[in-house]
Amino acid sequence: MRFLHVSDLHIEKGFAGVPIAHFLNKRFVGWANLFLRRRRYYGEALQKIEQLRELVEREGIDVVLCTGDYTALGTAPEIQLAREAIQPLADAAGAFVTVPGNHDVYLEDALGLFEDAFDDLLGTDAPDLATDGRWPTVRFFGDHVAVVGVDSTRPNPPIFRSSGRIPDAQLEGLAAALEDERLAGRFVFVMTHYAPRLSSGNPDTESHGLENADALLATCANIERGAVLHGHVHKCYRLRVPEMGIPLCNAGSTTMAGREGLWVYDVGPEGAVCRQGRYELGRYVLGPSEEL
Repeated sequence: MRFLHVSDLHIEKGFAGVPIAHFLNKRFVGWANLFLRRRRYYGEALQKIEQLRELVEREGIDVVLCTGDYTALGTAPEIQLAREAIQPLADAAGAFVTVPGNHDVYLEDALGLFEDAFDDLLGTDAPDLATDGRWPTVRFFGDHVAVVGVDSTRPNPPIFRSSGRIPDAQLEGLAAALEDERLAGRFVFVMTHYAPRLSSGNPDTESHGLENADALLATCANIERGAVLHGHVHKCYRLRVPEMGIPLCNAGSTTMAGREGLWVYDVGPEGAVCRQGRYELGRYVLGPSEEL
């Protein structure tokens, strides 16, 4: 089966109708940053999502995996616009699996908005393995692939903090899922938003990274075949760390001008390969295959 991994689409439009009161907090700083700096990187995000649909059709993608950050400031109109924008992509692939990003759960008033809008893309084939609301989610594809999603996001009211943490209950659920007989022998993708490690192999900063990254790596240490997928850090890379035998794969930001990144994974019963994607001359193209 063929999987497309994208992340950090950051559709930075859709503020019409947001009450002024919703900007009298950290969101005002984010809005100013958007108009003074970020917009030049993400002004074509919607057009690039349309090109992702073209890539899905051209490359015969079976499943799209998105590791979050659809929006800039996590407001209801943004989230609704993002959900509408990715529907053609989801239709083209036939299956779409996602987790939220920190920008989608920007502040307390964003809690629940993402799950309401993306509810149909947050399903699970093993509800008995959920230990924290709907999380972790588990999806089975064919006879040889499982995708397990955990939510590492939380509201971050302080202006200079954007860190995350996977709740202990979800880590316990992830550990139980990885031991479940239904996952035995399958290639396992574990999805979350935050990067357990930077491209250097070092942890991210306390204010920006995954607070319990070591615990996630320890939980995934015994996966024999698979990969941990994430975004958050806007740099596309693949990394192996001593703590695990499987790689970390960061799609970076799939729509950030000059840094567009994504991965395509081909997974069969006997092995898996990956291809890194880039954006050239108005379309996404793939590099050579490498063993995953």
